[in-house]
Amino acid sequence: MATLVGKKFPDLNVDTMNEMGDTFKLNVLEEAVKNKKKVLLFWYPKDFTFVCPTELHAFQAALGEFEKRNTIVIGASCDTPEVHFAWLSTSKDNGGIEGVTYPILADSNRNLSSILGILDITNETFDEVSQTIQVEGDNVTYRATYLIDEEGTVFHEGVNHMPVGRNVNEFLRLVDAYAHVQKNGEVCPANWEEGKTAMAPNAKGTAEYLAAHLN
Repeated sequence: MATLVGKKFPDLNVDTMNEMGDTFKLNVLEEAVKNKKKVLLFWYPKDFTFVCPTELHAFQAALGEFEKRNTIVIGASCDTPEVHFAWLSTSKDNGGIEGVTYPILADSNRNLSSILGILDITNETFDEVSQTIQVEGDNVTYRATYLIDEEGTVFHEGVNHMPVGRNVNEFLRLVDAYAHVQKNGEVCPANWEEGKTAMAPNAKGTAEYLAAHLN
């Protein structure tokens, strides 16, 4: 799958679970456009595993910061809505995600994750006897993250391998940087953070920035 950066996020309805136990259809693209908000969509491999609950709790802890930035947080995996709710009903002491309040996609038919190309499939072979496609790999998602703007355009995507958890603060920084670009028409240099100097998007701007910050 080619990168989605600069393109619209796929227009697809996906089963979703919330902390109240409600199952409903959610369309990530529509969430961005109709609410005029940015969306952070993060995928994780499996419910009831090890690194995953640390990430879900980390995004929950930062939820207020994302809300300040007009950004919706949505989790996602290929587990079913029922498994999501069982995990949402399990306490932290038992490895659960009780207390998580943002919606979690249940892409159990793998329609959206297949379009995104983020499934752990190392090989596919066609079995002549059964006339079916056999896959190697767990067929669950890597730790993929998408940032989507108010028009439904992807402005960041990243994929971690299973053992490596994400840094939530980096996504806050990326949202800040993109919002700065949107508001000011400037571009954000390496290691830019909110409050730091940005650059005019031309050769003079680069030269002035380098002269001021790298000498």
